[in-house]
Amino acid sequence: MFDLDLLSILLPAFAAGILVLSTHVLLGSQVLKRGIIFIDLAIAQVAALGAIIAHTNHDIEHIPYATVWMPALFALMGAGFIAWLSKRMADELEAIIGCFYVLSAVAAMLMLSNDPHGAEMLKQLMSGQILWVNWSQLLLPAIVSLFVLVIIALKPQLLDGVAFYLLFALVITLSVELVGVYLVFSSLILPALAVNKYSGKGSWALAYLVGFIGYALGLVLSATFDLPSGAAIVATLALSTVLFRFLHPLLFKQRSIGKAEFNS
Repeated sequence: MFDLDLLSILLPAFAAGILVLSTHVLLGSQVLKRGIIFIDLAIAQVAALGAIIAHTNHDIEHIPYATVWMPALFALMGAGFIAWLSKRMADELEAIIGCFYVLSAVAAMLMLSNDPHGAEMLKQLMSGQILWVNWSQLLLPAIVSLFVLVIIALKPQLLDGVAFYLLFALVITLSVELVGVYLVFSSLILPALAVNKYSGKGSWALAYLVGFIGYALGLVLSATFDLPSGAAIVATLALSTVLFRFLHPLLFKQRSIGKAEFNS
């Protein structure tokens, strides 16, 4: 008999994954194109640092929606800083972004070192708690994701300019709250990496498929075997990516052979 209680947990979690993938697949392809792989980790970690400051500073903690606007503010400042660097230190940008990530991570650890719940909060920000997402938490991310997708559809050239960094920061902020830093990185890089060598018209659709399979399988395994959800999904996203990169050349080759035989 199908467990309806389990379905009520998995459905909003999978919906959160779809929301994250909806924007991250597009932005992830830009990250690979620009060669700034660490930017997602750096911005996500800076957003997490903003959330930690909102949590540890009691004056800020009581301000309405502090857990939303503080991470967003930090992410936007971090993105603005990286955009500024991209015009002045392009040849060293990746190294600087990596250092930016490490410093943000260390700052987060130092700020939580004397907090009795610090270790748990740090774990939650890194790994996320996607299985405990509810439908009400998805409203704001859904609105923002739709807004970003409409902007990209109307003006795709924005992804090639400085506006990319601002859109990136906006999306990353909400994603960290939903799924954690590790899944943000995986959702950006792995589906985009799966189709990175594929130049066909349906490359984005295939990237989304890789992401959907990774999230669905990871959630089911997590719920079935009581595994950490974030870690399970990262693993299945990686597996989905590797399988696609391995199988795609074989399938594509057979398809090409079949077309050649048909034409002859």
